Amino acid sequence: MFIPLYDTNRLRHIRLQYVTIGLIAANVLVYLATTIGGENFANAAVLGLGFIPSVVHDKVELSPEFVVIPESLSYLTYSFLHADIFHLGGNMLFLWVFGDNVEDALGHIRYLIFYLACAVAGAFFQGLVAWDSQVPLIGASGAIAGVVAAYLILYPRVKIWVLAFARIPLRIPAFIPLILWILFQIVMFAGGGEDQISWACHIGGIIAGAVLVLVLRSRGVPLLAGADGEPDPTPNIQQPPLPIEPAAGEASPAQPARQWGRGGASPRD
Repeated sequence: MFIPLYDTNRLRHIRLQYVTIGLIAANVLVYLATTIGGENFANAAVLGLGFIPSVVHDKVELSPEFVVIPESLSYLTYSFLHADIFHLGGNMLFLWVFGDNVEDALGHIRYLIFYLACAVAGAFFQGLVAWDSQVPLIGASGAIAGVVAAYLILYPRVKIWVLAFARIPLRIPAFIPLILWILFQIVMFAGGGEDQISWACHIGGIIAGAVLVLVLRSRGVPLLAGADGEPDPTPNIQQPPLPIEPAAGEASPAQPARQWGRGGASPRD
């Protein structure tokens, strides 16, 4: 539907988004390692590090040769594995475009906690929906969905460049493609979309991101910032002047003084 390319949202609180860069590097390195290791190594990594609901919920026991970490850690490790270069590239593109400003709004440490928590939430929601599933869940999509939700709440009116329908470049407010993207995830989840995509993981990440950004954002960072990423200016409302009571024996400036005689003539001696 929309492919994000670039936003015009500068960093305000940090100099460099090194957590976002580090996460992208980690995902790329893991992908290269599993690819270079060959098909058998990649399959073993998916089974040993991917999130498998039936294994985590003790419905099925994983073969001993694939047990490399405690089962509970797969709530995190699955998010660093990707099926192919397109799976990896799509997730990392979203993270590159939107992650830096979310990191800027949260700070480095809180952003890392936020990212990992959204990944956990994605796996958790997938586990609730498919409790007995033996299909491994892999990919950073749950964490990325949380980043998208946070960006929408923080910077809905910032202009971003996107490719509409993968071919038409447009510069539009962020809320247009991001709301459409989130609605698409909800529709596909409700309608039981493609089996190869975990829509439930996306929904879990979106919910976690929308909630956590409210709690973890740095002090002074506004929500729903303007088109330039800054808070809307506070209108300067001036208080109307208060009426001044006249002193005793003086005529009020708002009322004419009492006139004597007919036709407004002055009194005679």
